Amino acid sequence: MCSTGSTEDVLQQMSKLWSMLDDLSENDPAAYRTLIEKQLKEGAEFRAPPELDSCLCTEILKPKKGLLYINICSWKCVPAPQDPSRLLPVYTGKLETGTNEDQGWYTVLDVALNPVLLQESRENKAEINQVYMLALSFAQKQLGMTLSQEYRVVNSSPNSSPDELHRRLGFQKLSSAPKQPDTAGQTPAALLQHISSLQSENQEDSAPQIICRPAEKIKKDLIQVISAASVGPQKPEYRLEVKTDAAGVPDSVELMVELPMVCSMSECQLSVSKDDVLLEVEDLYYLLVDFPKTVNEDTASAIFNKKKRRLTLKVNVL
Repeated sequence: MCSTGSTEDVLQQMSKLWSMLDDLSENDPAAYRTLIEKQLKEGAEFRAPPELDSCLCTEILKPKKGLLYINICSWKCVPAPQDPSRLLPVYTGKLETGTNEDQGWYTVLDVALNPVLLQESRENKAEINQVYMLALSFAQKQLGMTLSQEYRVVNSSPNSSPDELHRRLGFQKLSSAPKQPDTAGQTPAALLQHISSLQSENQEDSAPQIICRPAEKIKKDLIQVISAASVGPQKPEYRLEVKTDAAGVPDSVELMVELPMVCSMSECQLSVSKDDVLLEVEDLYYLLVDFPKTVNEDTASAIFNKKKRRLTLKVNVL
C-alpha cells in the first residue's frame, strides 16, 4: 500500500514537471532551450574523467620497504563535502605495485576528491597539506602500511598515464562522444530521459570504492601530523670514517649518508671543500659535516646505491 502510494506520488510529481516544461517551451522557447542545454552540459561534465592534480611520494617502512606514490586526482563525480560535520567522500582506485631499476619496489595508489574541495584547499597551504596528510593517513590505516613521516610532492608516479589512472579508478571512456541532441525538436519528457541517461550511464561505468571519514576528526588529527612533517629539510643519518693504508697512515675519508627518500644521484647537491662537505636534497635533507682531516677536494667522488638508498663520498687526505 505504501509502495503504491509512493510510486503514484512520484508519477504525479513527474507529470507536473513535464507540464511545467511544456508550458515553458511554448511560452518562452529561449528560456526552455537555455534550461535544457544547461542540464545537458552538467550531465556531460559529470561524465568527465578524473584528472591528476598532484602526486605524493613517501617511504613505506612496513610491511615491506619501498616507495608509495599517491596520485591525488580531481573528479567531478565525487560528491562535494556539505559541511565540516559531514562525511568526506573519497574515491580510491585499485592498488598497483611494481619494481624498476631506478626506484626498486614501489606501490601506486590513486585517490580522487571533488574538484571544488581541491580548488579551495589550494588557496591555503595549510589546507592542501591537510588533504595530502588525509591521503597518507588513509593509506597507512586502510592498507596496513607503516609510512615515513616525511613526504614530497613529485611530478608523477610510475604508471601514471591518463589511461592507467582511468583503469585503476574504474572510469571507462566512451568509444565516441555522445551526439548532442536537437533540444528544439524534442519533447520535455524525451529530453529529461536523455539527461538522466547521461548520469546513470556514468554511474554504471565507474564504481570505485568510497571511503568516508568524519571531516572534523580528520582536520584535528592532521594538524598534529602536519606540524611534525613540515619542519623543513631533515638531517640524515650518516657515518664518517678515516681510511688508512697498509702502514696505518690516514689515506682517505669516507662519508656514507642514508637517504631513504631519494631515488637517484641527480637529486643530490654536493659541495666539497678541503675542510667540509655540504649535502642538500631540496625540501628533504641538509647535512654539513667537517672532515677530521684536511682533504684534496679535487679527488672527491660520490656514488649512490639505488637499492640501499645510500650515498657514499670518498676523498683523499692531503
